[in-house]
Amino acid sequence: MIPIKLLMHINSSKEKVYNALTKADELSKWYTTIVNGEFKLNEIINVEFVNFAEFKFKVIALSQNESVHFEIVKSEFDNVGHLMKYDLDENDGKTRVRYTYEGFNEMDDSYANMNYSSAKYLESLRQYCQSGKGEAFGSTSYRS
Repeated sequence: MIPIKLLMHINSSKEKVYNALTKADELSKWYTTIVNGEFKLNEIINVEFVNFAEFKFKVIALSQNESVHFEIVKSEFDNVGHLMKYDLDENDGKTRVRYTYEGFNEMDDSYANMNYSSAKYLESLRQYCQSGKGEAFGSTSYRS
């Protein structure tokens, strides 16, 4: 397996970043505008990218203000079983986000697309946590 690994720093508390990752109303401000479900272990989160795709994520690990991991359990693409992991810690007064996306067997076009998309949404997460305004898919601020 070839993981995508990204690292970034957000000038916000771990609690704020964790909430942005685990509350549907906040996730909808920086990721995609339609998010439904409860962020509890083994629960399913429904995520819709309007006029593009729908996904179901299963919460497979959750540690307050430290980490949230998802498994894609339903998708229109060939990524069922892939894992997305957000691990948080403090570094120099900021929240360090270590993001890992696992499930690729090769660095093909799908890998390249997900690498770019993951980085774009992490930057949206940073903007949301630092300024209160993200660039969620389907929002007026989304850059396509």
